[in-house]
Amino acid sequence: MLKKMYDWVDERVDITPMWRDIADHEVPEHVNPAHHFSAFVYCFGGLTFFITVIQILSGMFLTMYYVPDIVNAWESVRYLQNEVAYGQIVRGMHHWGASLVIVMMFLHTLRVFFQGAYKKPRELNWVVGVSIFGVMLGLGFTGYLLPWDIKAYFATQVGLEIAAGLPYIGDFVYTLLNGGDIVGAQTLARFFAIHVFFLPGALLALMGAHFILIRKQGISGPL
Repeated sequence: MLKKMYDWVDERVDITPMWRDIADHEVPEHVNPAHHFSAFVYCFGGLTFFITVIQILSGMFLTMYYVPDIVNAWESVRYLQNEVAYGQIVRGMHHWGASLVIVMMFLHTLRVFFQGAYKKPRELNWVVGVSIFGVMLGLGFTGYLLPWDIKAYFATQVGLEIAAGLPYIGDFVYTLLNGGDIVGAQTLARFFAIHVFFLPGALLALMGAHFILIRKQGISGPL
């Protein structure tokens, strides 16, 4: 059945050359763990991507039940955890994945830095990668408030006060994120919109640029 579907699509779009071009791309010997034990450090980027895909898929599932207002937000999370089939598992994956993706991205960044993979001709890709790191941190910060519990409320207050202390743009960033004088309905609505629409859009665009540059420039050599 799947073969027939693939042949039907391939006959009309001719996807086989594109797929073979990706699948047949040679990987340098120094990233093969069978030849070099230290090659495992090159897995950090792929693991980061894998966790990111899990975060996107689990997040899509969560948005089907989450209600982004201060009256129903916490109750919708409670319902998701306790009443929805596999809801607790999916939320747990999203919760722990949010921390794990930061750890893996940090390790990936360290590998790139200490192996000098940010140098010419990969300076632009380094900038793109650091921008992805910033977007991931923003996703973690905005997502923390969404359960609308006591811990998230006061943690967000602290984070907003830190943002307000930024030179020159602090007041603007605080007003943009908070939407008022207190952490309330406007704050939750804005954090939800930023977490679900704006930052994921930026993330997908940056990841696309990252992969295109990697494909064009190749994987960096060993230290």
